[in-house]
Amino acid sequence: MGKSSWVHLTGIVILLLTCSTGAAMGDRSVSPTGAEDKRAAMTVGQAMILGVVEGLTEYLPVSSTGHLLLAQRLMGIGDSQSTSAAERQRTRNAADAYTICIQAGAIIAVLGLYFRRVKQMLRGVTGKDPDGSRLLANVAAGFFPAAIIGLLLNRVIKAYLFGLWPVVAAWFVGGAAILVVSRRNRKNRGQAHAGLSLEDLTWRMALVIGFAQCIAMWPGVSRSLVTIVGGLMIGLSLSAAVEYSFLLGVVTLGAATAYDALKQGQVMLQTFDAAPLAIGLLFAFVSAVVSVRWMVSYLNRHGLAVFGYYRVVLALVTSVWIVAGTM
Repeated sequence: MGKSSWVHLTGIVILLLTCSTGAAMGDRSVSPTGAEDKRAAMTVGQAMILGVVEGLTEYLPVSSTGHLLLAQRLMGIGDSQSTSAAERQRTRNAADAYTICIQAGAIIAVLGLYFRRVKQMLRGVTGKDPDGSRLLANVAAGFFPAAIIGLLLNRVIKAYLFGLWPVVAAWFVGGAAILVVSRRNRKNRGQAHAGLSLEDLTWRMALVIGFAQCIAMWPGVSRSLVTIVGGLMIGLSLSAAVEYSFLLGVVTLGAATAYDALKQGQVMLQTFDAAPLAIGLLFAFVSAVVSVRWMVSYLNRHGLAVFGYYRVVLALVTSVWIVAGTM
């Protein structure tokens, strides 16, 4: 991607930061007694940390949702001291919406890194690029299962699976699965390049990856993990599976971000203000650029095994923390 395109994308994120910060400073509600409304505070430092966590983990096969839930719990974000159950739930909903909305920073990063593919799909819309049109149709086919199942099960998932124990279980099982697959493929040193290219992908194969993506609705599983593994299972090369996973993520994460922004955006801004959201977006963008570049290079040389070990260790450590009452 050219330097001018990166300047434009970076400018968009900085503009979001500037405008949102200005809105936050001019949107301080005052109570009838003249005192400033006390909001569930999120400091600038906490917003930066959450942005970095989101950007670093969104496209790695380790689950960004799980890491953000853990980070929120460690920093006490979303924990309301109100005696009202409704107010506590409102604060919790705002915190969950925040973790989803700052995904926009990571989405913009991937749009920049894979601008050539995005441009190809846009040309396909106008009928100028048959390969781009086919790739766009395949991305749409991969998104379709998550769109339907996500709408049907969204409330159930948030009610029962947005907790540390479900995340720990998903981390451990997913890590063990990675290690099994990695050991099985260890002898195949050309795995990153062996297999079908992205141009060989059909809509039926994309649909299989799309159904695999639905498994990642369980927080802690990792959307990147199941879509990459799904791509390998249908015969894609590792590099093609990773690229398709990223492109599919732009659509899937974009839809989830828009949905939560429309549904919980007002509550989120009333709870945390606009400045932390803009800061989270900016840091998610920058850290996602670093993370994706590193991941593509690392996977081509070493494979997925390190992520399996990381997930298993993280699951065990977090379990000890929970049992010990540390959080």
